[in-house]
Amino acid sequence: MAHLRKLSPAIKYNPNLIKLSKALMTSLQWWTDYQPVSYTLTGKHGDRAQFASMITTCHTAGVKVIVDTIFNHMTGSSSGTGTAGDSFTQYVYPGTYTATDFHYCGLEPNNDIVNYDNRLEVQTCQLDGLADLATNTTYVQQRLAEYANDLISLGVDGLRLDAAKHIAATPDLTTIKSLITGSPYITQEVIWGSGEPIQPSEYVGIGNVQEFRYTTALQNAFTNGSINSLENLSAQGWVAGTSANVFVANHDTERGGDSLNSNSPDNTYVTATIFSLGYPYGTPTVLSSYTFTSYDQGGPNGGAGVCSGTGGSDGWLCQHRWIAFSGMTGFHNNVGSSALTNWVSPQADRIAFERQALGFLAINNDNAAWVTTFTTTLPAGSYCDVITGSSVSGACTGTGFTVSGGSFAATVPARSAIAIHTGQKGTGSVTTSGTVAVTFNVVADTTYGENIYLTGSLTQLGSWATTTNIPLSSANYPTWSVTVNLPANTAFQYKMIRLETSGAWTWESDPNRSATTVASGTQTISDTWS
Repeated sequence: MAHLRKLSPAIKYNPNLIKLSKALMTSLQWWTDYQPVSYTLTGKHGDRAQFASMITTCHTAGVKVIVDTIFNHMTGSSSGTGTAGDSFTQYVYPGTYTATDFHYCGLEPNNDIVNYDNRLEVQTCQLDGLADLATNTTYVQQRLAEYANDLISLGVDGLRLDAAKHIAATPDLTTIKSLITGSPYITQEVIWGSGEPIQPSEYVGIGNVQEFRYTTALQNAFTNGSINSLENLSAQGWVAGTSANVFVANHDTERGGDSLNSNSPDNTYVTATIFSLGYPYGTPTVLSSYTFTSYDQGGPNGGAGVCSGTGGSDGWLCQHRWIAFSGMTGFHNNVGSSALTNWVSPQADRIAFERQALGFLAINNDNAAWVTTFTTTLPAGSYCDVITGSSVSGACTGTGFTVSGGSFAATVPARSAIAIHTGQKGTGSVTTSGTVAVTFNVVADTTYGENIYLTGSLTQLGSWATTTNIPLSSANYPTWSVTVNLPANTAFQYKMIRLETSGAWTWESDPNRSATTVASGTQTISDTWS
C-alpha cells in the first residue's frame, strides 16, 4: 500500500486512502491490506497501471511515494482467492512461494508468537497466525528484493517495512537491502518492548526506525498536562533523531488506544501533531485516515479516499489538509535541521521554543488563553500564524504577529498553538493590534467519543466549513470552551456543531448566533446548545 512523502524535506503523509502494492485478501477489513497473496500489483484500490499513473501524478505535484511493504509474512487464511484472482493455501502461493519457503518454529502451539523475551520465537514464529516467510533463505530474500525492485522500477521512492521487528536485522534484512537497486528511503516498524532482546537500535543501519516510545511520550504529556517534559527528547536513550521516524498516531495505534487520535479530547491530537512537526527530533509522519466505529472497519466510500479543500468528505478525514497540519509542514520544511533554542515553559502545560531564528512555536495545553510577550531572535517584521492560515499576496489569511525589538505580543488560545516562520511573512487586516481574544463557552451534553466544534462567518472561525472548524475543550464538561483571536469591532455569526462517533456532523438549530467583538482586550460569549 502506498504512502506519500513530500519532495521537500522529510514529511511523510501516511494515507490509508492509497493502497495498491500487491494482490490481497478480498475481505473489507483494513488489516487484509497487510496480508498479501502474491506480488501482482492489483489490490482493492486499483491495478498496476493505476498505481503507475498515481506515482506520476504524485511526482508532478512534488510528492514522493512510499509503499507499505510486507516482507515478514503472507496470509493467515487456510485458503482463498486474492483480489487479482490468485488462488492460495496458507503455505502455498503458486508462482511465488511453496511450503518450503516458510518458518515452522515449533516453539509454541500453532507456531504462533507468545514469548517476546525469546528472540528466535519472535523472528521465526507466526505473528497472529500469519504464515511467516523464511527470510533467512536465499530464495525468499531474492524474491522479496525482486518485489521491491519492481516497485522502484515504477518510480516508488521509499519502503515502509511492516513488522520489521519479526525479521532478523542481520543477516536477513541487511541481505535483502543489499539486493535492492538504488537508495530508496526506508523506515521500519520495530516496536520497542521493555526488557526485550530485540531493540530498535539493531535496525538503524538499514534505514530509519519507527520510534514508538516517542508516540507514548506525546500521548502521556498531552493527556497529563505535562508537555514541558518534552524538552529533551534526544536524551531519552531512544534511537538518534537522525535515525528515527516519529508519529503521533498510526493506523494501528489510533485503534488500539496506544496513542492520541482524531477523537482525543481537548484538541490534544492536533496540538501534539503541531509539536511533532515543530520539534527537531526524527522524521515526522502525519497519519491521514478516516472515521470508524469499530476496530476492523475498512475505509468508507468503498475504500476510495475523498479529500476536498482543507479536509475530507464521505467519512475521510484527510488530516494532511488540515490548516494547522499543512501549515506546520511548511514550518518544518522551512526550519530544516536548525537547532532548538529559547525554550520557555512558565507552567507544565505551556511551552514555547524557537528554531534558530527561522521559526517560533508556542503551544498552550491549558484551558485558559495564554496572553504574553515572547522574546525571539526572528528578524523584525510581520508574520502570519500558520496554525490559522497562511500568507497570500503578502496578507495573512489568519492571525498575524509583528516582531519588533526582539519580541512580539501574542495570545495563544486555550488548547491550541501559534507558529510563525520566515517563510510565511505578511501583513493584513488580521494583526495582533486589531484582535480580541474571544472565549466561547457552550453547555452541551454529549456521549463518549462525541466532540463539539465552533464554526462561523469569519475566516478565523472556519468560514462555515466543517473542514476548518475549531475544536472546543471539554475540560469543564458539560461546558465546552475555546478561545479564538478575532478582529476587533467586527460583527459575525457562528454556530456550534457536534461530531458524532459515526463521523457525521450535527449542527445547532437555526437561526445562526450573532455577536460583535469589542474594541480591545478580551471577551466571553456563553451559550447553551440548541
